[in-house]
Amino acid sequence: MFLLLLFLILSSFVLVRLFLYRTALIYGLKKWAHWIEDRIHVHQYLKVPELNDNSQENQFYNKVSTYLKSLPSIEDSDFTNLFSGKKSSDIVLTLDGNQTVHDVFLGARVSWKNDVVERKTFVLRIKKKDKRRVLRSYLQHIHTIADDIEQRCREVRLFINAAQSDCNGRWRSVPFTHPSTLESIAMDSDLKNKVKSDLESFLKSKQYYHRLGRVWKRSYLLYGPSGTGKSSFIAAMAKFLNYDVYDVDLSRVLDDSDLKMLLLQTTAKSVIAVEDLDRFISERSTAVSLTGLLNFMDGIVNSCCADEKLFIFTMNNKEQIDPVILRPGRIDVHIYFPLCNFNSFKTLASSYLGLKDHKLFPQVEEIFQSGATMSPAEIGEIMIVNRSSPSRALKTVITALQTNGAAAAATGKVGRRLSDGSSARPAEEESVGESSGLIGKDSLPAMKELRKLYGRLRMKSSKQVGPSDQDSGLIER
Repeated sequence: MFLLLLFLILSSFVLVRLFLYRTALIYGLKKWAHWIEDRIHVHQYLKVPELNDNSQENQFYNKVSTYLKSLPSIEDSDFTNLFSGKKSSDIVLTLDGNQTVHDVFLGARVSWKNDVVERKTFVLRIKKKDKRRVLRSYLQHIHTIADDIEQRCREVRLFINAAQSDCNGRWRSVPFTHPSTLESIAMDSDLKNKVKSDLESFLKSKQYYHRLGRVWKRSYLLYGPSGTGKSSFIAAMAKFLNYDVYDVDLSRVLDDSDLKMLLLQTTAKSVIAVEDLDRFISERSTAVSLTGLLNFMDGIVNSCCADEKLFIFTMNNKEQIDPVILRPGRIDVHIYFPLCNFNSFKTLASSYLGLKDHKLFPQVEEIFQSGATMSPAEIGEIMIVNRSSPSRALKTVITALQTNGAAAAATGKVGRRLSDGSSARPAEEESVGESSGLIGKDSLPAMKELRKLYGRLRMKSSKQVGPSDQDSGLIER
C-alpha cells in the first residue's frame, strides 16, 4: 500500500513537471519566433518624451503612461513596479526603466520601451509595413482609452465662485463627496430611466452636435417646491457622469462681463449649476442683467469655453419667469419635482428604514390619496429621527400627514407643505384631474365633498395612468 501511494505521488510530480516544461517550451518557442520575425522586418522607432522642446510637460506622454498601465501584457515584463493606488486596496503596475511591453492593434504587433537613459521617454517600435495602415488609428486609440481611464479615476471636485478680489482666483474647489446617487433618489423609476438614457445619449453625441454646428452642451431645468430633492439630483447627475460641479452664486457676480469670465474659466466635462434662479430674478438680488443671463445660457461665449457641459438651473416656480429664458436651446429638458406621493414614500421607506412593505402602508396610501402631502425632505427627516423603530417612524409620518391635511383643509388648499404653506403643484399642474369650477373660500362643506370625490377619482385614475404621468414629468422642449 505504501509503495502504491509513493508511486502515485511520483507520477503526479512527473506529470506536473512535464506540464510546466511543456508550457515553458511553448512560451520559449513563441519568444524565439517573435525574435526571428523582428530580425526579418524593418522597424521604425517613434519617441514620446516626457518634456517638449520648451521643457514643458508633454501631455501625450502622460496618456501613453496611463495606457501602458492598463495593458495585460505589462505583467509579462521582466521587471514591473507595484504601487498603491488612490484606494488602499488598489495596486497599480508600472513599467520599470528600460523594460519593454508588447501590444497588438488591428493585427499589428508593436512594442513600447520605457527609456530612462538620458531623460524619460517612451519609444514605440512598429514595423514599417504596418505604420501607414495602423499608426494614426493606434495613436487615436491610445488617446481614447487614456481619456476614459482618467475620467473614471479622476477626483470629482466642487467649484465655488469667489469674490473678484480673491488673489487665489475666481474658482475655489474642494473634493465633491456628496453621497447622493440616481439609485438613491426618490423619483418615479420611468422618469429616472428617461433621465439616465438622456445623459448617456448626450455623452455619445459629440460628433452629432459638431455636425449640426452646435455647442456640445445640454441644459436642464429642475423646478418644484423646496425640499423635493433638486439639489441632490444635481449631485446624482454629476456623479453619474463623473463631472466636476461649478456652483455659480449669482449674488457674487459683479456684472455681465464677470459672469462671462467665470464661464470661460470652467473646464470640459463639468456641470454648471445655478440654483434658485427664480429668486434671483424676482428679487433682483444679482447685478447680472437679463441680457447677461441669456448670453450665459446660450450666447457666443458658450462656443469659446470647453465642450461637453451640462447646465442645470433650479426654480421653485417657473410660472412668473420670462418665456425667453425657458425657450429651447436655453432650456432643453424640464423636470418637475413634486411633493411626496405614495410611490416616492415607498422609495424613501426602503432607503431610510429598509422597508419594502408594512402593515401601515395602506393607511399611508389612503392619506396620500386624500390630498395630504409633504416634501421628501420632511418625510426623510422624520424617518431619520425614528430610524431605530420603523413602526414608530411610519406612525409619525401618518400623524404629520394628517396634521398637514387638516391644515390644508382649513385654508382651502390641498397638498400644502408643513413648512411654508406653498401649494403642492404649479398652476398648470393643479388643473390636471381636478374640476375647473371656482370654489369660494367659505364653502368648506362643498370643498370636503369635492376632496372625497377627488380622492376616489385619483384612486381610479392611478390604475390607468402611471405615477410618472401624474406626479412628475420630464418635458423636452
